[in-house]
Amino acid sequence: MSKQIKTIGLIGGMGWESSKLYYERINMGINEALGGSYSAKIIMVSVNFAEIEQLTFKNNWNAIANIMKKSAQQLENAGADMIVLCTNLIHIVSNAITEHSSIPFLHIADATGEAIQKKNLKKILLLGTKYTMEKDFYTKTLQDTYGLEIVIPEKSDRKTIHDIIYQELLKGVFKKSSKNDIVMIIEKIKEEQGVEGVILGCTELPMLIKEEDVSITTFDTGRIHAYKAIETSIYKTN
Repeated sequence: MSKQIKTIGLIGGMGWESSKLYYERINMGINEALGGSYSAKIIMVSVNFAEIEQLTFKNNWNAIANIMKKSAQQLENAGADMIVLCTNLIHIVSNAITEHSSIPFLHIADATGEAIQKKNLKKILLLGTKYTMEKDFYTKTLQDTYGLEIVIPEKSDRKTIHDIIYQELLKGVFKKSSKNDIVMIIEKIKEEQGVEGVILGCTELPMLIKEEDVSITTFDTGRIHAYKAIETSIYKTN
């Protein structure tokens, strides 16, 4: 039996800093798993985040869905064996990918739910953009499929986190004051509601908040998602 790898299709650019981490982690993970000179087989379509951002602020999810549909079809036509969307929020239109491509789509909420189940945790705090925290595209999967109790911050804290993500993190700005603000929110909710872990549900958040910064388990969704892609891409042949 020998091990082979499938071609991973990435939809990136939201933002490009986290997409770079996906590329790096997947290549490093393939090499760690298979050794030698192995690296990943990757095809990437990277979108213009300014366009996505403007459409998001206009709540024009149909236009974003069309961009994701086109990106997924580009990957499939280029020979990708699976699709990985390198962002949490845009999974809100993941049906545009699954309904218009015939190759597997690795949903970030499924990868995250599996990782939380392995830790035997139940009550989890979800952080991300206001859309990720307030809409049910993420929480529904975690609750219905993985039986988790999902907690989100109060409205003022959601605004603080959302503004830090859009005004700073997605522009490559990482402030100590912003880190302290989010850590305070996490620790307050842990104290008040007894959450056992926190989902860093924006792929840029782990660049600001590290495991050692808080007193509960953190779930780096980008890392978890990348390693799910690695696991899925490796297969055995005779």
